[in-house]
Amino acid sequence: MNIAIPQASHAGSPPALDLGAASFVADTMGALYWPEERLLVVADLHLEKGSAYARRRVFLPPYDTAMTLAALSALIARYMPLAVIALGDSFHDVEGGARLPAQFRAALRQLQTGRHWVWIAGNHDPYLPEDLGGARHDELAITNIVFRHEPTPNAEAFEIAGHLHPVARVAGRAGSLRRRCFLSDGRRCILPAFGAYAGGLNLHDQAFAPLFSGRERFAHVMGRERVYRISHRNCLPD
Repeated sequence: MNIAIPQASHAGSPPALDLGAASFVADTMGALYWPEERLLVVADLHLEKGSAYARRRVFLPPYDTAMTLAALSALIARYMPLAVIALGDSFHDVEGGARLPAQFRAALRQLQTGRHWVWIAGNHDPYLPEDLGGARHDELAITNIVFRHEPTPNAEAFEIAGHLHPVARVAGRAGSLRRRCFLSDGRRCILPAFGAYAGGLNLHDQAFAPLFSGRERFAHVMGRERVYRISHRNCLPD
């Protein structure tokens, strides 16, 4: 990924994503890892989106859940976290957990083995079947950081959320590229959607405006081999 922004084009380790005193790794696959807590965070898996569309006779290739769980498995193998937080909309609709095929239930149980697993309620999946394992919360605070599905304009603590599926459009050598990104101003971080079939919303969309109130924020843009930190001012609208 060649980005024509000076601070994003140098070689070396990707910049950390900091919220207060806590330092995170923004992974190229779209997850946030907190080394100090050995905590992996993902947002908006949207499992069973393909089957949800099929029920409405909109037929997508039925591979989204397999692809998403394979990517999550690779991340867990990479970081070996003690805990995983899924920030809501883990399923595309309220019946997604019930439709989840047996082999994927078994895959989830394997991923949960030996670690604490937290499902945060989302607007697509306010409740989940009890046999999926893990704990369920509307939101969760760890030290002074609150993990929730929808970001809140007047959050009193540091906040990590999903819901909005941020993407950035940046200038490249052959034109512009539109890639998923983490969006943060140092107090709040909005994660990209992790789901294989999930879409994205340009970070210049008005939905983001009340969350940052004109403050400088950075898109941590997912490239193939690293994450690039770019000011929102250097990102393009759609």
